[in-house]
Amino acid sequence: MPEPVPPTPPSPEPGQESSREASSLRDLTPQQWKAGLAAWLGWLFDGLDMHLYTIVAAPFVAQLLHAASPADPEVRQKSSLIQAAFLVGWALGGGFFGRLGDLLGRSRALSLTILTYASFTGLSFFAQTWWQLLIFRFLAALGIGGEWAVGASLLSETWPRRWRPWIAAVLQTGVNLGVLLACGVTYLLAEQPKRYVFLAGVLPALLVWWIRRNVPEPEEWSAARNRAGEAQPGALDLFRAGVRRTTLLTITVCACSLSAWWAFMFWINQHLRNLPELSSWTIEARERFVSTGFFVIISVSMAGNFFGGWLARWLGYRRGVALMFVGFFASMFGAFCVPRGHSELMVWVAAVGFFSGVFGLFTMYLPPLFPTLLRTTGAGFCYNIGRIAAAGGTVFFGLFSQVGDFRRALLYASVLFLPALLVALWLPDRRDA
Repeated sequence: MPEPVPPTPPSPEPGQESSREASSLRDLTPQQWKAGLAAWLGWLFDGLDMHLYTIVAAPFVAQLLHAASPADPEVRQKSSLIQAAFLVGWALGGGFFGRLGDLLGRSRALSLTILTYASFTGLSFFAQTWWQLLIFRFLAALGIGGEWAVGASLLSETWPRRWRPWIAAVLQTGVNLGVLLACGVTYLLAEQPKRYVFLAGVLPALLVWWIRRNVPEPEEWSAARNRAGEAQPGALDLFRAGVRRTTLLTITVCACSLSAWWAFMFWINQHLRNLPELSSWTIEARERFVSTGFFVIISVSMAGNFFGGWLARWLGYRRGVALMFVGFFASMFGAFCVPRGHSELMVWVAAVGFFSGVFGLFTMYLPPLFPTLLRTTGAGFCYNIGRIAAAGGTVFFGLFSQVGDFRRALLYASVLFLPALLVALWLPDRRDA
């Protein structure tokens, strides 16, 4: 495929070079360590609050609806609507807090995102109806969506450029560990009412106080803001000449890949829970199997994060992303093209988890594609607007499933990685060496 000439990336700005001089961990400044810790912990708790609901969705919504079984069609419908609202909130939060990150600063915006998702995840404990849970999940998602863009930009502006692929892997591992923490919470509370798991989501609020006292704004952002004065770019500048092409390509890649991934993340628990061979198991045994399956997927994905980082160092971000999409499609299609038993299926879904490491690459690849004062706006908008499509996809692909059987929905969702792969090849190529 012919390679179009990408827009000229913004030239380094004052403060940017100084953050890239370190050649070893010993050379990092206290500011860099604090920024890294704040972003990593933000992502850890992001993963926790993000997935508490997906693990307990069916049984908890069944309780709220007073349904006889989590496999009830109404439970499927309402739980998918709640997840769709969460993804819409994630997209809107990415745009809103991304804009705040450019206007107010990375550290301030990061604190606000964490406080938002921690508060409303905790309030989900008090939901008495499915629509109350929908509202709380939507509001929590505003903060979760914003945290991605702000945290990624904070790291890209403070840590050495040549380390970006590995920083991306470490950041994504924070999310993975947060998801594992969610698995651990639901596993330990398997015999308790499902609403109790949301209380664990309040813990991230404790991080906000430390961030505001210890994490200064990056020099690069401060310098760019001082130079711009009152003439700071607006959100619509994402669609001006020189930036518009990157914006549209990135939205397309994120919309397709995230729709497929979130269809998998949401429906895989329901599919595992309702495998025919598990019908004779006790409820507690089935829930522990689902938690174990999720644990396997996320554990393997940590290796995928570093594999993706290695590909980016070897081939560049664009080709690395494209190759990860190839693996993503092959493993997800293979998992659901034919009915599989629970042991065999677990091997395939572990492979899906491995190639989800591609999303770690997005964290360091996307923000530098945009000018400094549009960085969190651009990354937050483009990455998270894809969740609007993912929200529709969660409901849409669920319509193809029979009661308790989500194999066909997951099979169709896997095809979305093909257009994501093709469009990714037209993204600007960046190599951090």
